[in-house]
Amino acid sequence: MGNDNLIRTCSIWRALEVIGDTPTLLILEAAFQGARRFDDFWRETRLLKALLSDRLKKLVEAGVFERSLYQERPQRFLYRLTQKGCDVYPVALALLVWEKNWGAREAGARSIRLTHKACGHDFEPVAACGSCGDDIDATAVDWREGPGVGWMAPLYSRRRQLRDSCGDGSLLFVEAAQLMGDRWAGLVLRSIFTGIRSFDGIRADTAMATNILSERLQWLTARGIIRQAAAGGAGRHEYRLTRKGVAYYPALLMLLVWGDRYYVSPEGPPLLLTHKSCGGPLKPVMACSRCRAPLDAREVHFELEADDGRLAEAV
Repeated sequence: MGNDNLIRTCSIWRALEVIGDTPTLLILEAAFQGARRFDDFWRETRLLKALLSDRLKKLVEAGVFERSLYQERPQRFLYRLTQKGCDVYPVALALLVWEKNWGAREAGARSIRLTHKACGHDFEPVAACGSCGDDIDATAVDWREGPGVGWMAPLYSRRRQLRDSCGDGSLLFVEAAQLMGDRWAGLVLRSIFTGIRSFDGIRADTAMATNILSERLQWLTARGIIRQAAAGGAGRHEYRLTRKGVAYYPALLMLLVWGDRYYVSPEGPPLLLTHKSCGGPLKPVMACSRCRAPLDAREVHFELEADDGRLAEAV
């Protein structure tokens, strides 16, 4: 059991430390749409240039991007996704699906049409179990602590307050990026998904200051992600997921997979999942809804709907 100064570690937390803020997620979205140069990223995200430069630098340091010089005077660079960066693609797909089904559609927001080159069909990405191929239902997943679980001191940072720092670019998953981009909100959802629903239980699990936790719970409630429910005692209540919150589960799962791949402890994964439907280990993948094959960014063709409703191929 942890104490008031320690947070239960898991691959979700470790992954959020790298990509868990809104500007970073929007930069990654732009990269998957083909952005390579600084001006391309700025045009897509409309982030403040100093903020954009800072996040690109951090992504290079984290090994998510590699930077190469393409012009000497003045110096200009290309930013390309490494394999580690490409492996964030399932997270982006899960966020895209959630945004399409549950996000608040704003004026000027674009939509996207996906075609799977391997089977030749337009498709919707679906979260599937790699063991049996069935769709993943959050209620059909068991979990237990793995050998890599532990406790660590949380790192407080002003970056946690940047969940609403989107530019005015034309983006595909604004609300989804704001949700995943607030790492404390992500930890609250992690707690609730693992059955910890009381205020005191969530606080002990996340090591959040009381005022921060109260604000995050209020924000998630206002967004329709969680709701309060009576908990048996007079005046006692707990926090439960709404349908909108349950639908966010695949995004956390894909984040867990990425964190397990690149930030797992030497002892092993901190969390072990079992798919109750098939009885096997849950190996989450984002799959093609038509042929059920796991998706790779290089095998997906996409077209973006322009403001006038016409489809324009992204570059």
